[in-house]
Amino acid sequence: MAQIKKLIETLDYDGLRRLLSANPALANKGIAFDEKNPAEAHPLHRICDGVFCGIYSDEQATEIARIFLEHGAHIDGFSLVQKKDTPLIAAASLHAEKVGMLYADRGANLHHPGCHGGTALHWAAWTGRENLVRKLIAAGADIHKKCIDFGGTPLLWAVHGYKFGGGKNRHHQIDCVQLLLEAGADKTVTNNEGTPLLGFLNGEDEAMKAALLQ
Repeated sequence: MAQIKKLIETLDYDGLRRLLSANPALANKGIAFDEKNPAEAHPLHRICDGVFCGIYSDEQATEIARIFLEHGAHIDGFSLVQKKDTPLIAAASLHAEKVGMLYADRGANLHHPGCHGGTALHWAAWTGRENLVRKLIAAGADIHKKCIDFGGTPLLWAVHGYKFGGGKNRHHQIDCVQLLLEAGADKTVTNNEGTPLLGFLNGEDEAMKAALLQ
């Protein structure tokens, strides 16, 4: 699989099309992360890792994903296994927002519980990717669904990602909160430990507090 990984990372779109046309099975064959980490993931998932690692842009990754889909890549990856990420969840959690929007448009499962039992909407809210959050809400994602490990809704995940995700994860969580509230998300919800939305915040978080109290 070194050849296909190289074609992806060098953005050789034509070479990738030729290889997948000649070997269609490669569109659904696992790709290792790198030589030090041989764990394999579905190509539609692994494309998102490249965005997260800064190998190529979200826009470039979207073109790569289109090529794989054109050659028969399964939109939900290998299979739907609880607490295992689908390509859509990978896109949401790895900041590949445009890739995630493509996957949603192509019929990806919106409700699957991946890592920590969070759906794509949970992860898009946590990473502050408001365009993907908007897309998922419009497509029918469950705004009230609680994740498995923490009992958090997408709204709670947005607040948690804003506060505890770190500087590189601080994007548009406030916009995500506003979108979720406009869609009818419950502001009184707590997680498994009974922590409410405002319980994650302190005096440094006035902008988020204002969004929650609107």
